[in-house]
Amino acid sequence: MTLSIRTNPEALAALRNLNAAGARVAQIGAEVSTGLKVRGAKDDASNFAIAQGLRLDVRAINSVIQGLNNAKGINKVALAGATAVSDLMTDIRKKITEGANEGNTAQQQQILQNDYVEMLGQMRQILENSTFNDVNILIEVAVPFNLAVGTVRDVDVLSNLEGGTLRLDGQRLDLSYAVLINEDISTPANALAALTAFEQEEERVATALGSLGANLRALELQVNQLQATLDATEEGLGNIVDADMARASAEFTAAQVRQQLSVQTLGIANNAPQIALGLFQ
Repeated sequence: MTLSIRTNPEALAALRNLNAAGARVAQIGAEVSTGLKVRGAKDDASNFAIAQGLRLDVRAINSVIQGLNNAKGINKVALAGATAVSDLMTDIRKKITEGANEGNTAQQQQILQNDYVEMLGQMRQILENSTFNDVNILIEVAVPFNLAVGTVRDVDVLSNLEGGTLRLDGQRLDLSYAVLINEDISTPANALAALTAFEQEEERVATALGSLGANLRALELQVNQLQATLDATEEGLGNIVDADMARASAEFTAAQVRQQLSVQTLGIANNAPQIALGLFQ
């Protein structure tokens, strides 16, 4: 070792080691505090770029799932409404059948007619209430319960990141109401005519139930598939950027020890010029 009071190579080396140890402590400390080993392009440019792309995919998939869940809400409410209408149709059919009885008195016929109108009012109320997030696919929104209006309220919802869509088909059960409200069972003959009209609308309700059930199954299948994709994407993202906390904790302790040793080494190296001065005593 060369003794010099102007240049101290050992102290410079110890200082470099101390700076390196301090930088490592800071780096691992950031990993421990954030839980991330790749926090920006400075840490790992290529992996950070990949991670950013995966984060965009995660946000996009979440948005698609949110839209599908909203569509599920629309469909579930519509299905509940159509089911309630189907249940009510059973009672309406019974009332029409009773109205077709030639043995009814005029008073009995009027009571049946009043019950018939009341049940149709219940149907209309069910249809109007089958709304989720201001969307109702059982009635035409602009002019509901109007036979002259044939517009069907369909809902297209984004189903994947490639721009594919699923369609919720509007069922227009308000047409069933509009048909039946134009019928009456005030006489047995009228009740028989109403029964013919009823049977056609009964088929419409059954078809609506089938369509709504199929739509709901398709929506649930798509949500489940996207959720699986989302889970896999998030797992892959974690593999790229997440810190191994057990390993990071161990490395953090070791880096702190190296930092402390570097401080001691620098102190020893800084005492070297004092040895040189001792030669002149």
